[in-house]
Amino acid sequence: MSAIIGTTQYIDYFNNPYGIIQGAIGSALAAGSVVGSLFAGPLSDKIGRRDAIFIGCLFWLLGTAIQVACNGYGMLIGGRIINGICVGITSSQVPVYLAEIAKKEKRGSIIVIQQLAIEWGILFMFFIGYGCSFIAGPASFRTAWGCQFIPAVILMLGIPFLPRSPRWLAKVGRTKQAIEILARIQANGDIEDPLVVAEWEEITTVLALEREGVKGWRKFFKNGMWRRTIAGMSVQAWQQMSGANVMTYYVVYVFQMAGLKGNINLISSGVQYALFVVFTGIVFFFIDNTGRRPLLIYGAIGMGICQFIVGGVLGSYGTYVPKGVGGNLNVIVSVTGSPSHVVIAFSYLLIIVYALTLAPVAWVYAAEVWSLETRATGMALAAVANWLFNFALGLFVPPAFATISWKTFIIFGVLCFAAAVQAYFTYPETAKKSLEEIEIMFSKGGPKPWKTKVGESRLDAEIERVRARKLSMATAVAPEKDLGYSEKEFA
Repeated sequence: MSAIIGTTQYIDYFNNPYGIIQGAIGSALAAGSVVGSLFAGPLSDKIGRRDAIFIGCLFWLLGTAIQVACNGYGMLIGGRIINGICVGITSSQVPVYLAEIAKKEKRGSIIVIQQLAIEWGILFMFFIGYGCSFIAGPASFRTAWGCQFIPAVILMLGIPFLPRSPRWLAKVGRTKQAIEILARIQANGDIEDPLVVAEWEEITTVLALEREGVKGWRKFFKNGMWRRTIAGMSVQAWQQMSGANVMTYYVVYVFQMAGLKGNINLISSGVQYALFVVFTGIVFFFIDNTGRRPLLIYGAIGMGICQFIVGGVLGSYGTYVPKGVGGNLNVIVSVTGSPSHVVIAFSYLLIIVYALTLAPVAWVYAAEVWSLETRATGMALAAVANWLFNFALGLFVPPAFATISWKTFIIFGVLCFAAAVQAYFTYPETAKKSLEEIEIMFSKGGPKPWKTKVGESRLDAEIERVRARKLSMATAVAPEKDLGYSEKEFA
């Protein structure tokens, strides 16, 4: 949307939407995402992570069709809400799926690929929107929105070739298939590999303990689960309250404040998305070695500093424009000269810090903190927190720009520092630990979050124990009993 909302075709056709109207258009996707997230967990537990993602694509096709055919902002909002249902399902269940099939040493990097794919998509759509801005009339934005059909169809064609989650298969009792897929993922199909045996024993042990625990919604709060629920939901909420998505949605407005106009504004805004892609790609190579905590803490601090500088410069050097910069009633302050360069530079720096830290890491962390019994619905709750705040900010920012102007950035700066404080005191390190042993990090007798480190995995010791057991077993013992699998599991 950001490449489209500033075009003459869009402004003329939708009668120059501003304030709450433009906020409703911008936030409609997030509103639908809240709805999609709410039923994504039960859907995923029922039919599986992979098939839930496929169902989400059907909503995307319907929503896109409505947007392309819209005859006013009512239909546009409706189409974006339906698109949002897809986003709610996929944004909550894709991280779950990736977390459940990835090796612990590479789990963060694998989930970062999801964020990287999203950013490539945003970059492509921005420049598709920019290219379509040269088409006269409503065909301009209809063509851009119609291109959204393409990735959904490609994903739907590819989903049947992906493996199901072995942890979901274990959860629903499809044991043999679960072991076979786990072996394919971890050891090229060798079910006798010590890693496969140790991880399967860990999965089944933890799953059995969870099933003896509290049932229903109480399981998200009883027996220390409230720590994980707060961590999973708050990290997603802070990702939005950091204010970085203000740049994603409304960077065109921010750069109008800095005096950029027309194609220069659009191209400069596109540079932001390119930076997003490049620096998230860099995260792929170090997220599992650096860990989650440092990136969340120092990322929030860095973003807060950028927000304060942008807000301070606009407040100190900005000129009030009551009729809107260039007639855009969402933008009522303008800076020129050196201050405008500072605004642009720190807007870019904000996105760079965000791309290196909160943008990918919040999704990684939120997918890791849940137990197997709660993961699908838990991640859905985390996504609800993300999209609720996304919706609120999408609705709030245009009116905020039109009223309190530069003070908007100061508010986001304060929130960034609050995020850093909570991350330090309540988020234990999860990098290079199996999903099952992360439960210890959040248990009542678990370590203090600020004392946790990357690695120190219990699973590594379990693998060595299985190797030692294999060497000591007599060759006459049945293979599946040697390995710790029961005969029933291979029946």
